[in-house]
Amino acid sequence: MNFILHQEDLTIGDLEKSYELITESSFHKSSSETHLWPELFLGGYPLQDLVLDKSFIQKYIKTLEQINDFFKTSKKSGSIHLFGGLKYELNNSDLPEKIYNSAYIGVPGKGVREVYRKRLLPNYDIFDEQKYFSPGNKNGFIEIENKTFAIIICEDMWHSTTHQIDPVNELIEEINEKNIKLSGVINISASPYSVGKLESRKLRAKEISHATGTPFFYVNAIGLHDEILFDGQSFCFDGNEYLLASAFTEQSLKINTSKIQNFSSKATEFKTKNTWEDLFSPRINIETKTLTPLSSNEMEELVSAKIYAIFSYLKKVGMNKVTIALSGGIDSAMVLALAHLANLKYRFGEVEAIYMPGQFSAPESYDLSKTMCENLGIKFFNFPIKFIHKNLRHSFDENIRQPLEGLADENIQSRLRGTILYARSNQENSLVLNTSNKSEISVGYSTLYGDSVGAISVLGDLYKSEIFSIAKFLNKKCHKITDGEIIPSGIITRPPSAELRENQKDEDSLPPYERLDFYLEGLLSHQITAEELERLLPFKEEITKTVHLLKRSEYKRFQFCPVIKLKNKSFGFGRRVPILKK
Repeated sequence: MNFILHQEDLTIGDLEKSYELITESSFHKSSSETHLWPELFLGGYPLQDLVLDKSFIQKYIKTLEQINDFFKTSKKSGSIHLFGGLKYELNNSDLPEKIYNSAYIGVPGKGVREVYRKRLLPNYDIFDEQKYFSPGNKNGFIEIENKTFAIIICEDMWHSTTHQIDPVNELIEEINEKNIKLSGVINISASPYSVGKLESRKLRAKEISHATGTPFFYVNAIGLHDEILFDGQSFCFDGNEYLLASAFTEQSLKINTSKIQNFSSKATEFKTKNTWEDLFSPRINIETKTLTPLSSNEMEELVSAKIYAIFSYLKKVGMNKVTIALSGGIDSAMVLALAHLANLKYRFGEVEAIYMPGQFSAPESYDLSKTMCENLGIKFFNFPIKFIHKNLRHSFDENIRQPLEGLADENIQSRLRGTILYARSNQENSLVLNTSNKSEISVGYSTLYGDSVGAISVLGDLYKSEIFSIAKFLNKKCHKITDGEIIPSGIITRPPSAELRENQKDEDSLPPYERLDFYLEGLLSHQITAEELERLLPFKEEITKTVHLLKRSEYKRFQFCPVIKLKNKSFGFGRRVPILKK
């Protein structure tokens, strides 16, 4: 028997593509092949309110009927498919009374039937499944070639203090009570990426595998769905080792079950946790009072995640060109480097950079920006804004009769750049990538409708200090690609500045980034208070200021573009805080 674990990057709601992939993979296959597809493969995850849309419901039901007809009329020697989908219970107006997150099996000559309903509906961070779905209440088993396999969906594999039942324990109890001869456990998932998450999945799979005495098959979604990134990394644990599909790569992983060793159940204590505290524990080092450093493997993983996310977004919006505002600073240079690497790998089209110097821009910023583009072969435009800025100040004096100065004068420079970026985007049908980082977004150091513009935020889940580390890592890793530094070292070593006033430095307004990022990671996890930070570090005034800036900037984050999620706790859909609060 062969299992094929599919990770395909689909667009939410692309029912035609799901149908096409299932039916096309059924041809020219032997009867010993079983195809596994991720959670909600038919429809997409997360569907959010699309799951309630009447036209979507009608189209979904029709597509499921077409898949059913396909399997009914297929030769009995064809392949079997297990895939995730929806089960609707409709009222007399064809509107849903109940919706289930389900698993379906398609058997040649028999059609399609529902075999399992997801039991644990996560309702934390980005998840709000209890808003849409009703839980299942039974364990799931299927027969494939006279062998019995257990079925669970994503969250069902995790025990947690947030859930009243443990499907894995109940599954094991039923297996033991009924003396079921089990041949494997299958988990179909749509598990979002976060750095280091694969190791938790693998450990939990190993525990379940040893507890049941069978191999564990895990198939996961892939691709960027708005801000939520799925990494794939489907795998089989055969009792001894992991057979693993690639991260951020569309792939079909073939597993020959005859080569999987026979192993008996081992007594095991479930050690992996899925509690609120563990899921969102801050990545900080209390001893050094800094963020926990990213390892080389983690940085490599994050780079792969970013470049795939850029490609996936472009593919789904049907665009093949990227425009980036280059400033001579580390953030815009990092976004340009990632976009360039994405284009090198996926060949989506073209990357261009626009340098828009103002009155306070240093000559070094121009030199570094131009050098980087020349080194990478990226189209570079020099578009000064100082004359437009000067005319606008004059117009304020003449028409408003009040000088444009201070913060208003600083912000108008950023907003002029945003206007130019989107004019270029309209000209070329190009995608503008945002260049703000998590440190800046946290404290509102990002001008609304200015440097906050962009279709998607590439760095919005990385702190400034992490970006410096990744830049150095990239230069070491990519020297063979670029025959030198991908990011000029002068960009990495110069003090960060917005260059919106004379001799401006970020540290004029903010704590040093190493301390700031430590504060923010603790505060954003909701597990460390300002008072606890003050006991750790003797900088009460800057901690108080950081807390104040974090709280008063909520309105900016509410209007910010989607942030590609890389961490357990990120800005965006998974963090909902009132704008109007005391």
